[in-house]
Amino acid sequence: MEKKSTPYLLIAPFFLLYFIFQLFPILFSFYVSLSRWSGAGDPQFAGLSNYVRMFRDPVFYKSILNTFLIMIVALPLQLAFGLLLAVILKDFTNKLRTPLQTLNFLPYLTTPVAIGLLFSLLFEWKSGTVNLLLAALGLAKTPYYWLGQEFGSRVVVIILCVWKYFGYMMVMFLAGLSTISEELYEAARIDGANWFQSFGRITIPMLRPIMTFVTTMSIIGGWKLFDEPKLLFPDASQPIGGPGRAVLTVVLKFYDTSFRTFDFGYGASIAYGLFMIIFIFSLVTIRIMNREEI
Repeated sequence: MEKKSTPYLLIAPFFLLYFIFQLFPILFSFYVSLSRWSGAGDPQFAGLSNYVRMFRDPVFYKSILNTFLIMIVALPLQLAFGLLLAVILKDFTNKLRTPLQTLNFLPYLTTPVAIGLLFSLLFEWKSGTVNLLLAALGLAKTPYYWLGQEFGSRVVVIILCVWKYFGYMMVMFLAGLSTISEELYEAARIDGANWFQSFGRITIPMLRPIMTFVTTMSIIGGWKLFDEPKLLFPDASQPIGGPGRAVLTVVLKFYDTSFRTFDFGYGASIAYGLFMIIFIFSLVTIRIMNREEI
């Protein structure tokens, strides 16, 4: 009897911690999404009214559109730069591969607060490095207010996301490239294939599992975009979401609703709405990436 109970006693702490810190918050937040609650007192059951309000909220739809626009531009650039750099480091560098790989991965490891401060200084209106460089090259006669315009603020957030995450893509693609046998490339060279033909017929197909994983995780991360617009447009000096709410993401909308107006019920419904969006997009992405070639 004691031998049979020992394994269950050993795994019991894991399930206990999982229930306390994972399962219970999920169930409680779902209950809160069906209630009206400001954090004080007991939640008042409200049925599906929060979800009805969410579907009627134009700001929520704007946050979805903003997140999608940023992601649909930043994600292909991250994938392209990451794959290009990984291929260059693997095929065209030897001694410099390790330092270059480390250098390009550093932005991913940098503290978000430092990144936000850096880009705020780079794209500052009067004395920002970007405006000074454009003026020196004769590409701009007057400084452009990057963080004060809807289009400019989106461009800055996209550039920030690409700069920060393409190093992560590079590392993942390098890991995938290391699993491809060199014998395949040697056989292709013997058959007369050049580098571009080998890249299209060998490298890309063999990287499909890594591509699927990286794309899916990037889409999930894209829908959870929060740090970059929050740090570029702090509440004290800018309206949340930037000028015209141009970079108001879904998570930023959730943050504004839950922790600035203390409408936890509606905030929880936004969180579950975001979960459904991520689930649908992830499922579609996996189906598209893994479909069989006709």
